Amino acid sequence: MTIRSYAGITKPGFLLVHSELPALSLLKPKLTSLSTLKVPGNHERRIGLITRFQCSVADRTFASSSVDSSVPKPGATHLDRKQGGFSSLYSRPSLSEMKNERIANRAKVYEFLRGIGIVPDELDGLELPVTTEVMRERVDFLHKLGLTVEDINNYPLVLGCSVKKNMVPVLDYLGKLGVRKSTFTDFLRRYPQVLHASVVVDLAPVVAYLQGMDIKPNDIPRVLERYPEVLGFKLEGTMSTSVAYLVGIGVARREIGGVLTRYPDILGMRVGRVIKPFVEYLESLGIPRLAVARLIEKQPHILGFGLEERVKPNVKSLLEFNVREALLPSVVAQYPDIIGLDLKPKLVSQQSLLNSIIDVGPEDFGRVVEKMPQVVSLSSTPARRHVDFLKNCGFSLQQVRKMVVYCPQLLALNLNIMKLNFDYFQMEMKRPLDDLVMFPAFFTYGLESTIKPRHRMVAKKGLTCSLAWLLNCSDEKFEERMSYDTIDMEEMETEPSFDMNTLMEPRSDESTSDYDEDSDDDYV
Repeated sequence: MTIRSYAGITKPGFLLVHSELPALSLLKPKLTSLSTLKVPGNHERRIGLITRFQCSVADRTFASSSVDSSVPKPGATHLDRKQGGFSSLYSRPSLSEMKNERIANRAKVYEFLRGIGIVPDELDGLELPVTTEVMRERVDFLHKLGLTVEDINNYPLVLGCSVKKNMVPVLDYLGKLGVRKSTFTDFLRRYPQVLHASVVVDLAPVVAYLQGMDIKPNDIPRVLERYPEVLGFKLEGTMSTSVAYLVGIGVARREIGGVLTRYPDILGMRVGRVIKPFVEYLESLGIPRLAVARLIEKQPHILGFGLEERVKPNVKSLLEFNVREALLPSVVAQYPDIIGLDLKPKLVSQQSLLNSIIDVGPEDFGRVVEKMPQVVSLSSTPARRHVDFLKNCGFSLQQVRKMVVYCPQLLALNLNIMKLNFDYFQMEMKRPLDDLVMFPAFFTYGLESTIKPRHRMVAKKGLTCSLAWLLNCSDEKFEERMSYDTIDMEEMETEPSFDMNTLMEPRSDESTSDYDEDSDDDYV
């Protein structure tokens, strides 16, 4: 009888597509008795499969029916959640609750910062620690580095840097490079953004680039200390174009490392806005481009003189103080710093000084500046001391003025050397003082290296010559003169002057530049 009641079950296709699955819930646990039936193999296996299927469906139906049968009245589900039922395991704070919590935490952090004098207004939108303890750790660490509350207020975004993830790795890397810990405070004041940098992605490539510019490893930390902003530059941007332009105008490739070591600020200068206009302006004054390149090699900091702020106004001041326009190139080449000074007050002061001690007028003052532009930076005490020395030698005020106008270097020479030269002039050469008035540059020559040997050779030969003919020439030229039977008056140079060509002497080790002049327009 039991078999007959389940005879229809042997048709699994019918059961699989039956749309009224809930009807299966009528099945009883008695189905387990099917396992004892003696049915041929195929029928037994098929029934077993059906049994498993029915059990599965039955379980599902039972669970469903059990829920259905226990459906509470509206509101019961909410009650279960409160009582910690199964659904409470998946409860989460709402978005509004999380937002309110973040606002509350940020308010506490802001309150802490305001309490120590830090203005947090610029920190809106920046990810900050959720607790005041972590923020206090950051502030304390910055204080240990020497940064004050004022420094932090100058760049409050530094508070977004983690001590362990940002600050410590960066500072450790700088220390390993050789940057002195004593300079960290100034370093961070100038470039606090370095604390946001990645050592591998941002800092190491810049250091490698500097080494590739022939900057010696020992000089790398000095470059970084002097110009920490270089760590924020892109390699393919300003740095590479600045170096390419300098090489293009004639700065020797082998000198680039030294130039950048002495003045790394060049790496941040835009060629089209700063370097190129400066070079072209000096060219317009009459200084050849190659001479400008040599000046940059020797004193690269001149590129930092503001063209409109300093250079052009200073050139105008020189002309106002009677420096002849034709000699402006010589003035700048001799003393490039003159175009970067606060010049006009110095010119006024020095003209007044020379007028008071040796009665130098405006025109003569212009001649003094032309021959020794460094006079604008000469202090009054040495100038007065040298004038007193010349007076004590027996020269009149008028003679002293003439000597100084002819050779302003007399105001800055070593007094002990001047005294030795004068004693030899009087005791051994036995010449009249007028010879020194005519050629006061005598005091600028070395006594043992030049004056004594040349005087002895001329005396031995029995020649009578001026001091200018004796001294104002190279050793090679003097040897040639000693072969003369008579003195050629046309060779007598009475006034030494600066020779611009000395700046442009060729160098055998320089390589030809591959800089494309047509690319100037690319620098903006």
